[in-house]
Amino acid sequence: MSELRRIPVPAQDPVVGIPAAAPKVGFVSLGCPKALVDSEQILTQLRAEGYDTAKSYEGADLVIVNTCGFIDAAVQESLDAIGEAIAANGKVIVTGCLGAKKDAAGDDIIMKVHPKVLAVTGPHAVGEVMNSVHLHLPKPHEPFFDLVPAQGIKLTPKHYAYLKISEGCNHRCSFCIIPSMRGDLVSRPIADLMLEAENLFKAGVKELLVISQDTSAYGVDVKFRSGFWNGRPVKTHMTQLVEALGQLAKQYGAWVRLHYVYPYPHVDQVIPMMTGENILPYLDIPLQHAHPDVLKRMKRPASGEKNLDRIQAWRAMNPDLVIRSTFIAGFPGETEEEFEYLLDFLKEAQIDRLGCFAYSPVEGATANEIANPVPEEVREERRARVMLLQEEISAKRLQAKIGKTVRVLVDEVGAKEAIGRSAADAPEIDGVVHIKRSLVPGKKLVVGEFADVVITNADAHDLWASVA
Repeated sequence: MSELRRIPVPAQDPVVGIPAAAPKVGFVSLGCPKALVDSEQILTQLRAEGYDTAKSYEGADLVIVNTCGFIDAAVQESLDAIGEAIAANGKVIVTGCLGAKKDAAGDDIIMKVHPKVLAVTGPHAVGEVMNSVHLHLPKPHEPFFDLVPAQGIKLTPKHYAYLKISEGCNHRCSFCIIPSMRGDLVSRPIADLMLEAENLFKAGVKELLVISQDTSAYGVDVKFRSGFWNGRPVKTHMTQLVEALGQLAKQYGAWVRLHYVYPYPHVDQVIPMMTGENILPYLDIPLQHAHPDVLKRMKRPASGEKNLDRIQAWRAMNPDLVIRSTFIAGFPGETEEEFEYLLDFLKEAQIDRLGCFAYSPVEGATANEIANPVPEEVREERRARVMLLQEEISAKRLQAKIGKTVRVLVDEVGAKEAIGRSAADAPEIDGVVHIKRSLVPGKKLVVGEFADVVITNADAHDLWASVA
């Protein structure tokens, strides 16, 4: 029996009101956390209308595939997933970023490769997806909206969840086609965000991960207008949102982690809020490069910022600050001198968590038109050099934690060890803390709960610890 791929839909508890013969929808979710949130919204609406979820293609009356279309590898993975669903089930609706992408001739990529799909939509299209579902799999009779929990249907473990604060992006980076698929920045009302966050905390979420295409730009599109939360005005602005989320998280003893933060000046106001109690001292900043000329060719919004000075100033304000970033090696026109400049920057900046990608041409990106493309073998060689340097930096920074007591959020508990994450570790992309199980009464580790542990060992990626 074929299993649904990549992101499994969690089993739902039986609910009075859903008939035994409720139509079943299979779901395949690919791509980034922003796409995952789109999937959760669709699943929530399906559940609200009385549909059930299927664990296999054969057990589904219809399959929805949420695609990614950013780089060539993601496009191919999405096309393969669609083909697998068609072969195994036959009734397939496609949504997501690839649904908004055209080929060089202006034709729909998905329909050209898979003409048997029932419907194709772009990202953030719950209404359109549901219209297609209704057409091909009529909804059950008289569903009850209270079948859905207040926090909606989630694809993450119960103890952490993503909060998407906006859609789209106002930047036009030369290597990126996301604005052509997701549009310009559209900030969600701050009252809606706070209500969603509160419902998630009430449901047991202990870590809330704030995501968007540009978290620092939250509210720009609505000129930072004020909304209301708990009877008081709160501006649609990153700093006030973070402050409000921190106050809310404190009531539930939870963490808030910030992703996709561009290094704009007002981020300086957020650093003092990162005490580690609720707002974690963690910034995910997509720097992409360091050399001014490369940043200019990339059309990066932060190309004029003195990023190294800003990082050093942030660490002076908050020595516990952990910085994650991503970089591109071998961008078109990148010279060896420009690449060496990047390596020198990394040695100086001492980024805690780093991902590096060899430049991959994306159809429709203006970067493809830049002169002097870097050969593929050089791109890969430069990526490897960045990661080799980063292993040295990461190992040194993690070794410094040995002997310290840190708080972790427990993700898994096994027979001999548990797996947790510290404030420095975002799920899926960073390292973990391997915790030796304790036989001492009163020191039981529970999934979704916090524990204090003493760090005993480290490598370039992970930590090992015992219960404090």
